Amino acid sequence: MGRWVHTWTSAPQLTEPENLPPAPYAGRGPVMARSTLRQTVRVSIGGERLRLRFSNAFGGTPLPLTRVTVALPAGGRAGESAVVPETIRAVTFHGRPSAVVPAGAQVVSDPVDLPLVAGAVLTVSLHLADGRAPEDVTSHPGSRTTSHLAGGDQTGSADLAGATPVEHWYFLSGVEAEAPAPLLALLGDSLTDGRGSTTDHNDRWPDQLFDRLGGFAIANQAAGGNRVLNDGLGPSALARLDRDVLALGGVRWLIVFEGVNDLGTADVDAQESVAAELVAAYEQIAVRAHAHDILVYGATLTPLGGHPYDDSRGRREAARQAVNAWIRTGDVFDAVIDFDRAVRDPAHPRRLLRACDAGDHLHLSPAGYRTLAHAVPASLLA
Repeated sequence: MGRWVHTWTSAPQLTEPENLPPAPYAGRGPVMARSTLRQTVRVSIGGERLRLRFSNAFGGTPLPLTRVTVALPAGGRAGESAVVPETIRAVTFHGRPSAVVPAGAQVVSDPVDLPLVAGAVLTVSLHLADGRAPEDVTSHPGSRTTSHLAGGDQTGSADLAGATPVEHWYFLSGVEAEAPAPLLALLGDSLTDGRGSTTDHNDRWPDQLFDRLGGFAIANQAAGGNRVLNDGLGPSALARLDRDVLALGGVRWLIVFEGVNDLGTADVDAQESVAAELVAAYEQIAVRAHAHDILVYGATLTPLGGHPYDDSRGRREAARQAVNAWIRTGDVFDAVIDFDRAVRDPAHPRRLLRACDAGDHLHLSPAGYRTLAHAVPASLLA
């Protein structure tokens, strides 16, 4: 019998008004009241049994989960509203069909017998009878995956009548499989969260890394807009390290690929100071992770030339280069993954290769994310 390991994760964030569900599921009164939320996630490793984790990290009041089911989606497709009827399984919590997630906490379900193969897509359906206050919704906006909302309790239905699509995940923060695989955790921002990837295609660089190598579980704990030093879109990497990485069981490796938002949002004249604070923060992350016997790999920051973060005097580029030089030559990380070298244009090193650029000169295309996935040495995850 294996141990429980996270096979999929999403870093919890406080839902901003523009990321709440569309009407009639938000607007007047509680959000998602008397409705069914159906979400699909792509797991990494498989197993014979699974468990779910629901987060109320940013809820000011308890979150009541009325009913939850899991199933396999029709055609095995991500973003699909229909499921294979014979695979529907009721999810329980201490033997009961419902649960209450305390404010600021999470709840782990009972084990569910539903075999999953590596790389499979899982459907999770959730009924909220009472809904949530709009300011209390915990979510992961950058799902790059279509979820569906429908009226009433349709958690046991093969398809959803009158479903409304929405490209966010809500409340679900983890899927665990009972398996002996080691776990790779990722601490990052929108470049690891997959901005620029294809909705419902799971072609972020962590997905493509798993497709390339496999054999290990991945906990992608990236959050779009996230910073290392200061809170912004979600708590800073320093603040969420314990919750999103160190609290996970069985983490063997951690890849840290984050910092461009710290440089990009800081004043141009403060870049030298921010770069110094960043490298000090990386050292703190490594020290804290090493205390849990986790190998920590530092990834260099990729180019931002041509993006609004770039400045005419080149101060942010100089800071990026300074940070990357420290990552490459320092002795804090157990290894270095040179993402910058993989996707920069050799003729214009402060810019991305055209084939890797999603169009805004900061985020990557699916081809760019494939390049990052192939830049990770297989030996680091052996």
